[in-house]
Amino acid sequence: MKIKIAVPSKGRISEPSINILEKAGLGLIDKNNRKLISKTFYDNIEIMFARASDIPEFVNDGVADMGITGVDLINENESDVSELLDLRFGQTKLVLAAPEESDINSVDDITNDMKVATEFPVLTKKYFEEKGLNLKIVKLSGSTEAAPFIGLADLITDLTSTGTTLKMNHLEIIDVILESSIKLIANNESLNEKRELIEAVSTSIKGVLDADRKKLIMMNVKEMDLDKVKNVMPSMGGLTISEVLSDERTVAVQAVIDEKQVFELVNDLRNAGAKDILVVPIERII
Repeated sequence: MKIKIAVPSKGRISEPSINILEKAGLGLIDKNNRKLISKTFYDNIEIMFARASDIPEFVNDGVADMGITGVDLINENESDVSELLDLRFGQTKLVLAAPEESDINSVDDITNDMKVATEFPVLTKKYFEEKGLNLKIVKLSGSTEAAPFIGLADLITDLTSTGTTLKMNHLEIIDVILESSIKLIANNESLNEKRELIEAVSTSIKGVLDADRKKLIMMNVKEMDLDKVKNVMPSMGGLTISEVLSDERTVAVQAVIDEKQVFELVNDLRNAGAKDILVVPIERII
């Protein structure tokens, strides 16, 4: 039994998608050649490179068993897929925007005789239908920001992370249509038929996500100082304490902590009596 995972072949989410798969242990053998299909270190798992916009349909139709793509593209394609994980990158918003110098300052200023340009006609149409509006939709495949200034449209809907590009093009955000991030998805039939393998992939990736910005801290502590160390030590699931074979009554203490706690905590631990402190990166937490 094999599974195929569809990954964006290019664009802003391509490299992060490949990196998270490799951190999860699915090393890509042919990634530098960027063939359509890349083998991994596991004979029963293959990576398929595709356009991010095609991945929801590929997973929906069973061309791929799993995929990595954005919520915006899943919804735009109206794909019936299972969302397994939010991969915690690629956060963006689909927004409605109008020229700064126009008379459109809110949705209430929009009328049915206006036109809207977009790369997301399905989501845009649904949005306006919910508002009781029926605008003409001009579908574009790029350069959406220019549409109001060359007479193609009065409004646009477009993806933005910070809004900077819109401001540079003298456009003002009127409303947020959808907040999006990158998801790990699966074909519904594949999830039933190949559940064990798909869940193994999902669990490994979740382990990478859970380990992000986490550190394993280890130290030796005299038993007489153990209570003081416990008082300053945070941890995800309690401390692990084991005996150290030493002339003095000493224990080894370890715990998982957030990376941002390391600087201050190390000094607090030293003051509490901890010695031989080690801070170690974590690849995965399962």
